[in-house]
Amino acid sequence: MLPIAGVPLLRLHHYAYRCKDAEQTRHFYEDILGLPLYHIIQSDTVPSTGEYCPYTHIFFRLQDGSFIAFFDLGDDVMPAASANTPEWVNHIAFQVASLSVLHQIKEHLETNSINVLGIIDHHIFKSIYFFDPNGIRLELVAQLASAEEMQHASLDVHTKLAQWTEDKKQRLQLLKAKSAR
Repeated sequence: MLPIAGVPLLRLHHYAYRCKDAEQTRHFYEDILGLPLYHIIQSDTVPSTGEYCPYTHIFFRLQDGSFIAFFDLGDDVMPAASANTPEWVNHIAFQVASLSVLHQIKEHLETNSINVLGIIDHHIFKSIYFFDPNGIRLELVAQLASAEEMQHASLDVHTKLAQWTEDKKQRLQLLKAKSAR
């Protein structure tokens, strides 16, 4: 399927999650990570559904103008993890300027009693992992590969995905055969 002609997606505007407490979330993202609280929407009615649900929707601005946003529904309930997904799968990755900045941020997080995993070498980038106060896994990435190296690596992505799809199909058939026994 081809993209819709004349309606290009420019960039990510925001990604929204639920949070337990807006002030606790503000403290983490603004005071510890340095993302400014930039916008807030408060209402008793959900605009897209019309349902009654008092909420505060807070937005933190990244340097590229995009946002990470959170909904506080006023009930002090933590966001629920997905029962069928390992906790390492769903995460948000933010890019930092350099490997030295990544090291500095890691030290800063640990100074603020945040448990940090890494620095992990992914070959094209290095990263650290940690959780925000809502249990959301975050990753900070220092890109190592150049734009040219990334472009070159992208040339065979469809072939690799097709191979994964075929391998997955075979694995699922084996699983079905084993469970039928």
